[in-house]
Amino acid sequence: MLTLCGFAASNYHNKVKLALLEKGVPFDEELVWVGQVDTAASPLGKVPYLKTDAGTLCESTVILEYLEAKYPQHPLLPADPFAAAKARELLRFIELHLELVARNLYPEAFFGGKVSDAAKEKTGQQLQKNVAAFAKLATFSPFIGGAEFTLADVAAAVHLPLVSSASKIVLGQDCLADLPVRDYLKRLGERPTVQRINADRKANTELMLQRMKAK
Repeated sequence: MLTLCGFAASNYHNKVKLALLEKGVPFDEELVWVGQVDTAASPLGKVPYLKTDAGTLCESTVILEYLEAKYPQHPLLPADPFAAAKARELLRFIELHLELVARNLYPEAFFGGKVSDAAKEKTGQQLQKNVAAFAKLATFSPFIGGAEFTLADVAAAVHLPLVSSASKIVLGQDCLADLPVRDYLKRLGERPTVQRINADRKANTELMLQRMKAK
């Protein structure tokens, strides 16, 4: 039995969890907060990490690739090598060029912190450039890369809402507003797997905020 370690307020945890749910792979969850991580399993102290019969794995994208190779049923990558590479391209683009950039805004957007005006300006400019490039890759027809639900959608489902929210809250404008992201996320929200992810995320976020206030 696989054990997914982390917490459901984490979008990277939820990316792996959504893939497991979509693939129908049985797994347990172990609640592990940052600061409680087994550094033998995740040397940088990050979540998620995955316990398997063969050992542990960290880094969410590596875990996704492992799940695809180990559990080929209900594949989340197309059989065609080029189509699979395009799905990976979108996944990496969402993570590196959208979510990782927008993450600079999270302290002010979600955690009561403050982001400098210089950082806001730099992040806003970078997001504007990267979103324009993303628009050339994504199709939203009906899924992010075409007709099939893939690992790119697994990433988009958990990352794009945060990118939209953070940019709207901190920069005063949703950087994804000109793309059909809202309708796309609404369609994804009709999937039972995504509904479970969202419900668990909401409950765990409330618990996380309570823990932060208690410190």
